[in-house]
Amino acid sequence: MNPRTRFKTSSGRRQWLGAAMTLVAGGLVRPVLGQPVSAAAEEAKAPPLPALGSTLAVPPVDLIGGGRFDPAQARGKPLLVYWWSSICPFCALQSPEMDAFWKAQQGRGLQMLALSIDRKPADAAEYLKKKGYGFPAAWASPAWRQAFPKPKGLPVTLLAGADGRLLLAERGQMFAEDVQDMARLF
Repeated sequence: MNPRTRFKTSSGRRQWLGAAMTLVAGGLVRPVLGQPVSAAAEEAKAPPLPALGSTLAVPPVDLIGGGRFDPAQARGKPLLVYWWSSICPFCALQSPEMDAFWKAQQGRGLQMLALSIDRKPADAAEYLKKKGYGFPAAWASPAWRQAFPKPKGLPVTLLAGADGRLLLAERGQMFAEDVQDMARLF
């Protein structure tokens, strides 16, 4: 299966979401989301999604619930990287699907790192606790993002295979069937 053409069935929805994310990134809905101007400026400078087939090199990061993500733990296993925020309405719809996917695919060796871009780590920790999500999550501080910049958009989903090469790179909300379909890639 060609990973570039797998999501044809939801392309209309993706185009709508892409337009909505452009409004968010452009700051046009900033008062609704409470996004500070500096965050909008940062988003405007964000890099594009990494190319499929490129190597995903995530630096070590402390996890919100304690512990640490070390890239060595993902070596030889598929790795799902999910950028999110507690104030992102699209993330609020996708996160339950990501949590269910994480729980269902752990037995197949899937490693996951959910990266919050909330203003403070406490905001992310409170949100995770309130929602009861179990996926491994870290607060991606502005300093940490210097080493691993968040691509444009939110949410952002990256899936690397056991060889560390990207199999999927998606910007915007993935629907339940899209999230479940990721299991076919690894």
